[in-house]
Amino acid sequence: MRTSLLAIIAAGIGIAIALIDARPTWDDTGSTAGALLVAAFIVSAIAGRRPWLWALLVGAWVPTITIVNGGDPASLLALGFAVAGAYAGYAVSGLWRRRTAAASED
Repeated sequence: MRTSLLAIIAAGIGIAIALIDARPTWDDTGSTAGALLVAAFIVSAIAGRRPWLWALLVGAWVPTITIVNGGDPASLLALGFAVAGAYAGYAVSGLWRRRTAAASED
């Protein structure tokens, strides 16, 4: 149940970022990349497993909407920011779990 809810939230955030990025007046690639990185980081850190899933759920929407609208396939690079964020969140989650497990043993 928790994973399903988190998946819906991750996809919703990804779609929102992609829709903002697709607006004709939006011309800030850095903000889009940063939003993907942070969103994927947070969702993956909360989930604590399957970072590839969170990277796809958050990051796949930007290139999908861009390419469907006749944009540049280079937008696939946006996935890289989502992947980096998701794996960083996964790493932080693992460190946090180990730290809390070690603290509870003391």
